[in-house]
Amino acid sequence: MPYAGADTGPAATPASPPVISSVSPAAGPPGGGTLVTLNGNNFQQAAVVRFGTALAPSFTVNSATQITAVSPPGTGSVQITVTTPNGTSNGVPFSYVGTPAPVLSSLVPNQGPAGGGNAVTITGTALSGATAVRFGATNAASFLVASATQIVAIAPPGSGSVQVTVTTPGGTSNGLTYSFTPAPTVSSVSPNQGPGGGGNTVIITGSALSGATTVRFGSTNASSFTVVSSTQITAVAPAGSGSVQVTVTTPGGTSNGVSYTYVGAPSLTSVSPNQGPPAGGNTVTLAGSGLSGATSVLFGSTPATSFTVNSASQITAVAPAGSGSVQVTVVAPGGTSNGVGYTYTSAPVLSSVSPNQGPAAGGNTVTLTGSGFTGVTAVLFGSTAAVFTFVSPTQITAIAPAGSGTVQVTVVTPGGTSNGVSYTYTAGPVLTSISPSQGSVNGGNTVILTGSGFTGATAVTFGFQPAVSFTVGSSTQITAVVPPGSAGAVPVTVTTPGGTSGSVTYIYLAIPALTSAVPSRGPTSGGTTVTLTGSGLLGATSVLFGSTPATSFSVVSATQITAVAPTGTGTVQITVVTPGGTSNGVAYTYVPVPVLTSVVPTLGPTSAGATVTLAGSGLTATNGVRFGSTLAAFTVVSDGLVTATAPAGSPGPEFITVTSPGGTSNPVIYTRVAAPGI
Repeated sequence: MPYAGADTGPAATPASPPVISSVSPAAGPPGGGTLVTLNGNNFQQAAVVRFGTALAPSFTVNSATQITAVSPPGTGSVQITVTTPNGTSNGVPFSYVGTPAPVLSSLVPNQGPAGGGNAVTITGTALSGATAVRFGATNAASFLVASATQIVAIAPPGSGSVQVTVTTPGGTSNGLTYSFTPAPTVSSVSPNQGPGGGGNTVIITGSALSGATTVRFGSTNASSFTVVSSTQITAVAPAGSGSVQVTVTTPGGTSNGVSYTYVGAPSLTSVSPNQGPPAGGNTVTLAGSGLSGATSVLFGSTPATSFTVNSASQITAVAPAGSGSVQVTVVAPGGTSNGVGYTYTSAPVLSSVSPNQGPAAGGNTVTLTGSGFTGVTAVLFGSTAAVFTFVSPTQITAIAPAGSGTVQVTVVTPGGTSNGVSYTYTAGPVLTSISPSQGSVNGGNTVILTGSGFTGATAVTFGFQPAVSFTVGSSTQITAVVPPGSAGAVPVTVTTPGGTSGSVTYIYLAIPALTSAVPSRGPTSGGTTVTLTGSGLLGATSVLFGSTPATSFSVVSATQITAVAPTGTGTVQITVVTPGGTSNGVAYTYVPVPVLTSVVPTLGPTSAGATVTLAGSGLTATNGVRFGSTLAAFTVVSDGLVTATAPAGSPGPEFITVTSPGGTSNPVIYTRVAAPGI
């Protein structure tokens, strides 16, 4: 008969009967109760599952291809079949065997994390051939049958308490309780810091802390700990350093970490101000290190009226009443700090202000001298507060604010307000010109500065360099000695108590340099035009041959000058003087006019080739020997001797002369004699 919902029309295709392809497990105890999985197809609308002729007590159609059924009691080997409206399946064998049902005696551990994944050792009897290990209704993630008395199973995820059971061909065991424990959570650690040596007690607050097996500070176990409740643990911190994470481990896992910092004993480097009134009440700033968690601030043995820990390096405290000098200390989890001095003192005394005048715009630095300045809280110019720096109990530097006229400068400290010292605001200087406006990079030259408001000038500056010296001639003129500098233009300024002037330009000129003089020698009578080559020659004011000025000179370019040599003797240094200074020297030699005293022989043939020896003085620089107007080959032997080769000439006397850069010598007579005729 067709089952409900079948298509009975003429085009309907007959539905197929069910088919069983496998059964697992294929055996079970005679008492039944085994959960058997049937795999196959066409299981939809299954109406009956039989073990032999006995109906399964219950079954579930999981899908068209799977049914799970509970075996009824039975014996021997039977055929399992499935019946649907489309027919009855083939049979697959199932054997009733006399295997004893498993019995469980213990679980270790009997609790674990909700996420599962931990290994649980199950101990009991008849565990061989186990086909399933369940935590409640959930199969273990995996399991391994170690022996007939032991199974190791990996717990699945879960929650709450469940029964662990083992199923074998002999049946399903009794259940043992296993609890899924949530992972612990740490929300706070108090205190969250302590000494590097450890030993202090820390309260850990959180959730699911029951059953804690380990408390760690970083990777180090706590020296000891006590689980107070599921939300609190007290632990003794081990030794350590730096910042570490405190964690708690329970059967439910390991908690998040909360920071705990190991701190050294606190250290103080300063107290500011380090003095105050005997009545106290003033606020002081303590600077140092390791100040976090401070529990007390002491002025001598007296606690501060109050204090605030701003950071690990700073505390602000309100001083208590006191007298004399005391040591301020800080007590923190790391111990007690060193002491720094604090003095209960009276009002400050101001003795001088330097300078005692300055520009109306302010901005200049003023040095205040006196006593009792420690803890200064204000410096006033009249009623206007100035920016200031505490230098010592006897000195303060302050930046004068803008103002006018004469005002009283006062100092305010926790001990009170000082007497006043006069300070006058003055107009600033104006610089209009500098003369000369250029000079050597070597400096040292004197210039005149013109302008106004120069009275009381404290500085004259060339670029970043102060003048070598300066003299204030009047309120409109200063003479200054220029410092050394680098080639180029720099601004020149004048500073007075009234401020710093605008600038005028001063040009540092490079020192001239000479590389050559051509020609490098000439007659003692001068008159030779010499070409000087070098650098920095523009603006030359003098050309000197030794100490004698050139007869005249012309600056051709920055690299060349032509000069006419003056009279002179010997070798001198030619130098060039410019506004940039005096150059190095290049040698120039004055050559005397050569003098001839004799010629040997005095007679010779008309043909060329006779050697003639000329004696005299000033012959070293000889550059020509002439017989009449004819040049002859020659050799300079010494300053007093030259040999020459006579050229051919006509019979009779002829003048021999010698020329050099010093001029032309006097003549001597050489006579050619014709060869005798035959």
